[in-house]
Amino acid sequence: MSSGATTVNLQLETGNRQILKIALPIAAALFVPQLNFITNNIFLGRLGQAELAIAGITGVYYLIFAVIGNGLNNALQALIARRAGENRTDEINGLFRHGVRLSLFFSIGGILITWFLAPIILRWSLHDSKGIDMAIQFLRIRILGLPFLYVYQMRNALLVGTNNSKYLVIGTATETFVNIIMDYALIYGKLGFPALGFNGASYASILAEISGLVIVFLVIRYNGIADRLQLLRKAGKSKDTTRLILVQAYPIILQYAISIISWEYFYILIEHHGSLALAVSNTMRNLFGFFGCFTWGFAATTNTMVSNVIGQNRHAEVIPLINRIMKLSLQVAFISLILINIFPELFLSIYAQGPEFIEAALPVLRIVSIAMLLMSFGTIWVNAVTGTGNSKMNLYTEIATIIVYLLYVYITLEHLNLSIAIGWLSEWLYWITMFVPSYWYMRSMRWRKLKI
Repeated sequence: MSSGATTVNLQLETGNRQILKIALPIAAALFVPQLNFITNNIFLGRLGQAELAIAGITGVYYLIFAVIGNGLNNALQALIARRAGENRTDEINGLFRHGVRLSLFFSIGGILITWFLAPIILRWSLHDSKGIDMAIQFLRIRILGLPFLYVYQMRNALLVGTNNSKYLVIGTATETFVNIIMDYALIYGKLGFPALGFNGASYASILAEISGLVIVFLVIRYNGIADRLQLLRKAGKSKDTTRLILVQAYPIILQYAISIISWEYFYILIEHHGSLALAVSNTMRNLFGFFGCFTWGFAATTNTMVSNVIGQNRHAEVIPLINRIMKLSLQVAFISLILINIFPELFLSIYAQGPEFIEAALPVLRIVSIAMLLMSFGTIWVNAVTGTGNSKMNLYTEIATIIVYLLYVYITLEHLNLSIAIGWLSEWLYWITMFVPSYWYMRSMRWRKLKI
C-alpha cells in the first residue's frame, strides 16, 4: 500500500451526528434534481394538460434508465464504503474507474433501446396517438444525456462511499440552476433561444446533466480528493474488479429496473383513464420526489454506513445503527405528511391546472402521503440489506413484491376500472411487502458471514 493511501482514514462512527453528517448533504443533493423535475412540469403544465400528462410517461421511462445507473451507483458505493471501512483506500481508484467504464457501456445500451425499441412499445401500449409521437420525439433527445448522468452517478458513489457527501450539493445546485434557466429559455423561446415547446425540456435537462458532471469533476480535482484517493493514478483493466462490481450490481440493477418498469406499466394503465388522471399521477411522482429526498438520503446513508461498519468488524452495532437511521427518517417523513395534508392546495396549484385538477388530485394526494411514511422505514431496511453485500436478497424480494403489485394494479385499474386513488393504494402494498423480508433478513443476522 502506498504512503498516500495509508494517511487516509475513512472509518465511520455510528452516532446521530455521523448519520446526519452523511445524510443531510445527500438529501440536499437529491432535493435539487427533484426540483428540476418539478420545474419541468410547472413549465410544461403551462403549455397544456396534454403536455403535463405525457411528461409523466416520459419521466418514468427515463427514470427506468436513471435507476439502472443508480443500481450501479449503490453497488459501487457499498464496495467503496467497505474498502474505506477496511482502510484499504488504495483499491478505491480501481473500483471507481471500472464503475465508470461499466456505466458508459450501459448508457450505450439505453440509447439504442430508446431509439429503436421504445417507439414500438409506446405505439402498442398507449391510446393517444398525438401523445405517442410527442413522447417518442422527447425521449430520443432526452436519452442522449444518459452517459453524462451515469458518470455523474459514479462520482456520487465515490463521494458518498468516502464520506465526502457534503460536496454533492455543489454539483446538483449547478445542475438545477442550469435546468431552470434553460427550461425557461428553450420551452418558451426566451433569452434569444428558439421556442422548442415540449422538447425544450429535454435539451434543458441534458445541458443540466453535463454542467453537473463538470462541476463535480472540478470539485474532486481541486479539493484534494483526487490526490488523497490517488484518482489520477492509472488503473489497468481487471476482470476480477469488473466481475466484483457486476456481481454486486446486477441484482440491484434488476431490482430497480423491475420496480420502475412496473411503475411505467402503472402509468400506462393510468393513461387509459384519460389525460386528467395521467396529469394527476404525474404530480404525485413529483410529490414523492420532493418530499422523499430526506428518506432517500437516509437510505443511501444506511447503505454506506452499514457496509463501512461491517468492514470494521463492528457487527453488533449494525442493528442499533439501522434503528437510529430509521427513527430519523420516520420523524422527517411524519412532518412531511402533516405539511402535505394541511396545505394540499398550495402544492397542487403550482401546476396551474384549475379546480377540476385539484379536486381529482386531493384523494390521491392523501394516499400518497401515507405511502411516503411507509417508504420512510421500508427503504431503510432494504438499503441495509444492500450494505451487507447480499444484493440478491433484494432482487428476490423485489420480484415477489412486483408480482403482487402488478396483479393489484391490473385488477383495480384495468379489469375493474376503479378510480386512480384505489390504484395508488398499490404503493402501500409495495412498501409493506418490501419491508417484511428485508427486516427479517437483517434481524436474522445471516449477513454476518458474507464477504465482498
